[in-house]
Amino acid sequence: MGREMRRSQERAERRQKAREAQQPRRSSLPPTSTSAPEAPRTGSLLKPRWALDIISELKKVTWPSRREVANLTTVVVVISMLLGLVMGGADLFFGWLMEQTLLR
Repeated sequence: MGREMRRSQERAERRQKAREAQQPRRSSLPPTSTSAPEAPRTGSLLKPRWALDIISELKKVTWPSRREVANLTTVVVVISMLLGLVMGGADLFFGWLMEQTLLR
């Protein structure tokens, strides 16, 4: 699913939740003063709780497209090369400067 589709789906879900929150709820049961606490999620020996948490968080991630990855990788490589050239040039300049001033 593309990023735009996911975002539009999330917006639609938010709108639906907002509509449900605005509508008064009618319950056939009388209101209770004490509510039963939710049972804590427990994992098993093969799937510990932390692994279940990681899996649920990874399902929420919006992964970049192949084109975005290629573009960003190109940007990183170009900027790294430029910074390498600048740092190398500064090193050569200061090396030359030290030879001219201190080592003569």
